[in-house]
Amino acid sequence: MRDTKTSSAICFGFEPIFVPACNLLIKSIFPGGTLAVIIDLDTEISVIVSACIAVFYTLIGGLYSVAYTDVVQLICIFIGLWLSIPFAFTNPAVSDIGTTAVNGPNWLGSWDSTQTGTWIDSALLLIFGGIPWQVYFQRVLASDSAKHAQIMSFIASAGCIIMAIPSVLIGAIGASTDWNATAYDGDPIAKSQEGLILPIVLQYLTPVAVSVIGLGAVAAAVMSSADSSILSASSMFTRNVYNLAIRQSASKRELIWVMRAAVLCVGAVATVLALTINSVYELWFLSSDFVYVILFPQLLSVIYLDPNTYGSILAFTVGLLLRLGGGEETFGLKPFIPYPGGANFPYKTFSMVVSAATLILVSYGVKYLFESGKVPAKYDFLRCNLANGGRTIKLKVDDESKINAFENSDAHMSEDAFEKKIEAEFGMNLHEGQGNPCFETEIERTKL
Repeated sequence: MRDTKTSSAICFGFEPIFVPACNLLIKSIFPGGTLAVIIDLDTEISVIVSACIAVFYTLIGGLYSVAYTDVVQLICIFIGLWLSIPFAFTNPAVSDIGTTAVNGPNWLGSWDSTQTGTWIDSALLLIFGGIPWQVYFQRVLASDSAKHAQIMSFIASAGCIIMAIPSVLIGAIGASTDWNATAYDGDPIAKSQEGLILPIVLQYLTPVAVSVIGLGAVAAAVMSSADSSILSASSMFTRNVYNLAIRQSASKRELIWVMRAAVLCVGAVATVLALTINSVYELWFLSSDFVYVILFPQLLSVIYLDPNTYGSILAFTVGLLLRLGGGEETFGLKPFIPYPGGANFPYKTFSMVVSAATLILVSYGVKYLFESGKVPAKYDFLRCNLANGGRTIKLKVDDESKINAFENSDAHMSEDAFEKKIEAEFGMNLHEGQGNPCFETEIERTKL
């Protein structure tokens, strides 16, 4: 049993502050854009209204409101999008997507061999960068058992593929449409409205009844993603940053009010960003980018290895610098690290690998120095208790029969009671660093 909730608290604090905010603003644009298409409302007002609604019922209902509305909204989007596909396909203004895939406008695209490194980099980013998202672990950790969490994850993976098919088809339909033959004024691509192609296709290429169902489904489903991002951001900030790093003694009532304030703050920041940045795809890609480079190595190591705060902070810093060194067009940041091959070099994956290596080497190196006594325990300024094993304290007992009897007699004892009995039996202080966010004990029953 390895408890990972307090390890690398500072590094994991990055996600609730920045990444889910990006996630929220990305998804806030969608319901806002959908409202703009449905009722011809100004996009800025639509985004603000959508954000206010999501913040309001998340603030009032918490996880219950998010979970129950997600069920309804998922059903709505499944029915709404699949219902609209046949009607959009058969619209007279739409050409055969099989023909337009390879001929003009060639929506399928082509493989540029000179960009192979970038393609591989992006593929790995999208595969592994989607694992550490808090909105996913929020539901996994809320499951009543590990088996149900696994089942939910496998079903969700298949569901993602199924739910992505209508969006791909609608994108192909939008690229294959003669928009001059529709009631739409102009061409969405010429008007830089590619990000609204889904609601535009539903509005102008399907019957009114189908359009209302489809557009309502899109708006409802994406509001579901927005509220999940708000809740995950506020809960992670409250737990990982405020409770573990700022006020370990905070009461439950205080934490509830902090989380409510965090909901308002995250919603406000995300709304401002959504109003100032137009590219939904770039922001989604960018947030996955940072999760992949910075958080994926942290999550991987904290589950399967034994990292500590020293390695976590240094890995965070190194990964961030290497990633930003490749530049970022979204923020107008030019590259300042001359990677070989220029833009075709997979610098994102390189940054992730270096970050992971830094985390492992520094964590185990620092732990060795403290455990071996080469560095006195008094220099452990982050108070990770590395001189005593860090978050893993090994019981060194020579009498094997004694510890076997001890374990067998207390197989069903609670963790707190077990720790107290060990302290009394073996004269060990298992809570030397208790109350410090960098330290959490775990009893590793080892026969040495």
